[in-house]
Amino acid sequence: MSSSEHTLAPIKEVFCSVQGEGPYVGTRQAFIRFSGCNLSCKYCDTNFANPGTCDYERIEGSGSFEKLPNPVSVEKLGDMLEPFKKLHSVSLTGGEPLLHADFIEKLNLSSPLYLESNMTLPEQARKLSEKVTYVSGDFKLPEAIREICPETRELHVENTIECFRILEKNESRDCFCKIVVGKDTKFETVIQAAEAIAAYVSCIILQPETPIGSAIRTPRFTQASVQKILKLQKSLLELTDTRIIPQTHRMWGCL
Repeated sequence: MSSSEHTLAPIKEVFCSVQGEGPYVGTRQAFIRFSGCNLSCKYCDTNFANPGTCDYERIEGSGSFEKLPNPVSVEKLGDMLEPFKKLHSVSLTGGEPLLHADFIEKLNLSSPLYLESNMTLPEQARKLSEKVTYVSGDFKLPEAIREICPETRELHVENTIECFRILEKNESRDCFCKIVVGKDTKFETVIQAAEAIAAYVSCIILQPETPIGSAIRTPRFTQASVQKILKLQKSLLELTDTRIIPQTHRMWGCL
């Protein structure tokens, strides 16, 4: 790929809202949602296909989107973010933003960068180790990924641990881990994942699958499973700060 191509990226949408997950929930952010992902998770609620245009909500919360040409240049993206003031940070989300690490390297924004990643692309992560201020790293449990074979499963876990090591918390960067917990989650797998990355993160977020719309009336968790996730949190607190935080943006219907 030529250097000129690194200044363009397929971006699905750009908007301003609040962070709905993790320890920074409620903070005001601009969001850059990149197209494309290298995983296929069973619980994924995001359409990350590239529609050929970028949806741009110039006025936050308006629900009015302009259709802009794709791919988007580094310069154009900077102009699109200009109307959004008083930001905590700019969220790089997707899809999987690490697929576009070369593009992200070239961004020159006034707000800190907040990377939301599935943490499975260590070589791409290494390119951004001095670029991002916040890392919201998922640990995608192997049982949650469609069509994963034993060989791929082992590599997936190794790559995830390596990404957390590369982007670990330090004096200038916060790194935390999110683990989605559903009714089929094997809690022993969660504990193994937590043990592997606890030294690299400031905290672990247990994120119960959060229903939307009419599904809210159908409980995903029985009282017994609520007790189990509380017990899981208690176990993980032996390793590091562990919190249970659902997806709050889905509860009140914002982007």
